[in-house]
Amino acid sequence: MNLIERSHCVITGKKDLLPLYTFHDFPVFMGCSDEAPEHDLKADMSWAISRETGLIQLDRVLPLDVLYREAHGAGCVGTLWDKHHTMFAEFLHKLAPSSVFEIGGAHGILSLKYQRYADIPWTILEPNPTPVDGCKAEFVKGFFDGGFRSEKTCHTVVHSHLFEHVYEPDRFMQDLSGFIAEGGQLAFSLPNMQVMLERRYTNCINFEHTVFLSEPYIEFLLAKHGFRLLAKELFMEDHSIFYAAVRDPLVRPLELPEGLFEKNMRLYLEYVAYHAKLIGELNATIRETNLPVYLFGAHVFAQYLVAFGLDTGRIICLLDNDPNKQGKRLYGTSFRIASPKALREVSHPLVILKAGVYNDEVRQDILQNINPEARFLE
Repeated sequence: MNLIERSHCVITGKKDLLPLYTFHDFPVFMGCSDEAPEHDLKADMSWAISRETGLIQLDRVLPLDVLYREAHGAGCVGTLWDKHHTMFAEFLHKLAPSSVFEIGGAHGILSLKYQRYADIPWTILEPNPTPVDGCKAEFVKGFFDGGFRSEKTCHTVVHSHLFEHVYEPDRFMQDLSGFIAEGGQLAFSLPNMQVMLERRYTNCINFEHTVFLSEPYIEFLLAKHGFRLLAKELFMEDHSIFYAAVRDPLVRPLELPEGLFEKNMRLYLEYVAYHAKLIGELNATIRETNLPVYLFGAHVFAQYLVAFGLDTGRIICLLDNDPNKQGKRLYGTSFRIASPKALREVSHPLVILKAGVYNDEVRQDILQNINPEARFLE
């Protein structure tokens, strides 16, 4: 497997990357598998930082057919994601779109949520459509790039938790600028990466989220490509940011704030140091306890903890709420996945829970609905 070299800063094109940190032999897929572990692929996940802009990014990325070998279900399961889609639909309604063109809509949940406000033409461009029941959107199978054309005119282009997956965000914004007519609107949601990294969440940047797209870089790219910011709204403090902009050729480019190189380098190295200390503490607890130990999160959450050195020998199994993952194995590991309901008859289970913004939802569900005796290592 040959990784794709990315030796330039992806928002300026300048070849000024400085090596930052490398995880050796990290799983290339963040989902689950029915195959034998010997078929799993791993690669070095090598982070670098731009000397000029301070942008953190992978300097080698995976081929897309390897990275997205199958869906892993992110954004579909759980009350928190349902609330995200509901609130983003409300945010979008404030823009009063007459029609929507959604890039990467996958399941069409956002369009379904929007139906409570208005029944407008809604088209979804998606390479692997999996529409949910009740979705009225028209699906077009394909990818978006500079060569994409649509016979339909659209008032507002939308994407949700797509931007952070784009390998070349500058080119993506340039393509959007060419696609959206003057006066047309752009609305999108993406992870609040600044807060996520500050809070040491392991789902912030990885083989799928290859660029640290914090707010200064997003707003730099919007202005650079002729989009005037209309509105910005947080969904929770540490989950997502909603953006709305309008295509306006009179917009002037923005300068990036000073000091991002020093700030982001320090932030990332503190993130690494935090996890080194955390793993030492978790491993000590695992060695000393007689309680049954479980790990929650059949996703990159667990893969990162293993990569940082988590002792997996006494962990009984991996827990996850997604029924499509249960019974399978987390890619790149030997962990089999069970429902948290497996804790129901267990005396005083000890659950390692490092699932970022989802911690509260998971903890409350287990304590209130499954096993009030559960203890958590967070």
